[in-house]
Amino acid sequence: MNRKNISLLGATGSIGVQTLDIIRSYPEQFRLIAASAGRNIQRIREIVNEFRPLLVSVQNKEDAEKLKLEFSDIKFVHGINGLIEVALHSESNLLVNAVLGSVGLSPTVEAIKAKKTVALANKETLVTAGHIVMEEARKNNVPILPVDSEHAAIFQSLQGERFENIERIIITASGGSFRDRSREELVGVTVEDALNHPNWSMGAKITIDSASMMNKGLEVIEAHWLFDLPYEKIDVLLHRESVIHSMVEFHDTSVMAQLGSPDMRVPIQYALTYPDRFPLQAKKLKLEDFGKLHFEKMDFNRFRCLQFAYDSGKSGGTYPTVLNAANEAAVEAFLGKKVSFLKIEELIERALNEHQKINSPDLQTIQMVDQQTRRYVQSLL
Repeated sequence: MNRKNISLLGATGSIGVQTLDIIRSYPEQFRLIAASAGRNIQRIREIVNEFRPLLVSVQNKEDAEKLKLEFSDIKFVHGINGLIEVALHSESNLLVNAVLGSVGLSPTVEAIKAKKTVALANKETLVTAGHIVMEEARKNNVPILPVDSEHAAIFQSLQGERFENIERIIITASGGSFRDRSREELVGVTVEDALNHPNWSMGAKITIDSASMMNKGLEVIEAHWLFDLPYEKIDVLLHRESVIHSMVEFHDTSVMAQLGSPDMRVPIQYALTYPDRFPLQAKKLKLEDFGKLHFEKMDFNRFRCLQFAYDSGKSGGTYPTVLNAANEAAVEAFLGKKVSFLKIEELIERALNEHQKINSPDLQTIQMVDQQTRRYVQSLL
């Protein structure tokens, strides 16, 4: 495999840290050329000292100025323009987008236009602007490699298969930290309760989305764009053990599935090494340790956010943008202990009901609707 030069957005987050772990393991195959991070300046210093990227973007101008004084041989930039500069670095040929939120959209589109391969862990990019992103990818012949474990599983299950033979895809869901609680038992749950995921180690926002099942709803919309399938051919199945990461059913009734231990480094590394596979020092899956695997049909009345996602995806236009922005604002309020857990659903529903759909929105319209929705949710708090 030719050496891959990597631009990494979100280097200090959960996916970013695990991406660096893989780069660290294979220094001959991967080099970190450019990286972005938020405000964790001490962690940024550690990354710079170890990997010596040529370019680093941070959130605030003041932090960029401070770091320039410490590392005179490295270029520091900031803000959204800094993210785009990282994505477009002339020496990188692979963008790993691991930032949280809709801020990841513009860098992804610009990287695709520059014909850079994209390893995508940023859900919001496809949820809010899938029609734009996939059209640019087709036009520029750029592969979009999924990093989410579910989409990576579907992608792997489709290798060597014909698209026209797909009957449906089945996205598995762990159920999150509240999977055994009724709606009545969700009254009064705390942030700490919600962050206690039974299977995966993830960032705070994604863990809350897992508990509300919004995470799975966003993945459904992502899958629609990634695999060019109608929503009627995308199902979600509750699977407590998180052993089968997702499945593809073909019209001859065969089902292909990708199995593994719940370790995000597996799909991250596959996106980095594709179409090759490298050894990984990780816990091996031993099915005999499980004995049984369990599956349950999703209850859309119990997990209302999943229903919101299907409805928004099918309605199209700017509805997925509203869904995502309202959820981000509501989850932020919950993590800040300003609203209850069940209030997240209520705020999303009100934002969707308030919205007047715009068909085929361009990037500017998407960004405008995103900001309007956040302001609307803030006004309800």
